[in-house]
Amino acid sequence: MAAAALTHGLPAGEYDRRSDPATRRSVVVAGSYHPAEPAPVGAFDAVVAVPRGMASAAPVIFFIFLIGGAVTVVDRTGLLRGAVDALARRLAGRESLVIPGVSLLFAAGGFVEGMQEEIIPLVPALLVLGRRFGFDGVTVVGMSLGAALVGGAFSPMNPFIVGIAQKLAELPALSGAGVRLAVLVVALALWIRGVARHAVRTRQPPASDPIPVAPPKGVRSGLLVAIILVTLGSFVYGVARLDWGFEEMGAAFFLMGVTAGIVGGLGVEGTVTALIDGFREIAFAGLIVGFARAIFVVLEQGHVIDTIVHGLFTPISGLPVPLAALGMLPLQAAVHVAVPSTTGQAVLTLPVLVPLSDLLGLSRQVTVMAYQYGAGLCEFVTPTNGALVAILTAAGVRLEDWLRFATPLVLGLLALAAVAIGTGLVWGI
Repeated sequence: MAAAALTHGLPAGEYDRRSDPATRRSVVVAGSYHPAEPAPVGAFDAVVAVPRGMASAAPVIFFIFLIGGAVTVVDRTGLLRGAVDALARRLAGRESLVIPGVSLLFAAGGFVEGMQEEIIPLVPALLVLGRRFGFDGVTVVGMSLGAALVGGAFSPMNPFIVGIAQKLAELPALSGAGVRLAVLVVALALWIRGVARHAVRTRQPPASDPIPVAPPKGVRSGLLVAIILVTLGSFVYGVARLDWGFEEMGAAFFLMGVTAGIVGGLGVEGTVTALIDGFREIAFAGLIVGFARAIFVVLEQGHVIDTIVHGLFTPISGLPVPLAALGMLPLQAAVHVAVPSTTGQAVLTLPVLVPLSDLLGLSRQVTVMAYQYGAGLCEFVTPTNGALVAILTAAGVRLEDWLRFATPLVLGLLALAAVAIGTGLVWGI
């Protein structure tokens, strides 16, 4: 309803758009902003936007369902719980390694392909691991999704943020990777330290969860591990090299679930039952993604998305170059609340900002960094990030508790991003 109210208070406007052959997406035409026919969204239309948002987010929602079902199948074989139990025994007395180890693992997923939705079905197993060491839900989300978001926001190769942004800015792929990698190392260190400090303050006596079935052994266990590794390897290669979308990624996980169920001894009926149970358990998290997308649908229907972008970025054209560069960082973060897709934000803002940067004498690489860090770090705190809300819901963590934990750390990461942008200006990258 708040988004609908904006369509009544802001003037409608829009940019012209053209097809971009490099990214195969529709991008805005710089300098083409013009008033549009007012289209205020009424109360009933705002409700209608919910199913429209779900339809718009259908590839993501069905991807969540498919990986939820697949991970439930693997869990029913006993492999995940057995692996968690074995890991807990191995790390007994070395609990200080858990948070850095898990965080680096998920940061690698964010680094490679911006992992977020893929974490949703892993939450139950992560909660089991957390309870074994007395960690609360905030710690579990921090060392999984939080670390993945850091890896994605500061990655030199994340195709959904920096990859598409560099294409739009006509920059070579992986250019500026050295600076980004150095900043990533510092960012991860800051985040892991923050998660570890929270874990120490909130730690409870460890609790054990019973393993529902005996973990597989011998050849069956080896085959299940091989199936998972092949799937994950195919997933990374498909995203990085074959331009896979959510449909292809979902198909890979669905195939993993079916194969793992048969190999794991569940049989056809047991595999189907596990898939359905997985769909049921993940349903609310998937719907949350659709609800979040509905906010964007309302703003787009009211023709105020482009107005927001135009109103935010036009004033910086009169600022000195250093202030303009630093000003882009919080402005990109603000835009991301209204445009929760990093890819959508790139094709909306960068065609406007790249020509502006050229006129100001500002490096295009720095402009991309401001977009990358602003949009990426906003993912931590915006309620329009469906994956964030879904994972918090699955972990039983209230949004206000997460914000209380994450906000100070995100502000520190934003300060680090500002330093990186200043460094880029000084070095002339």
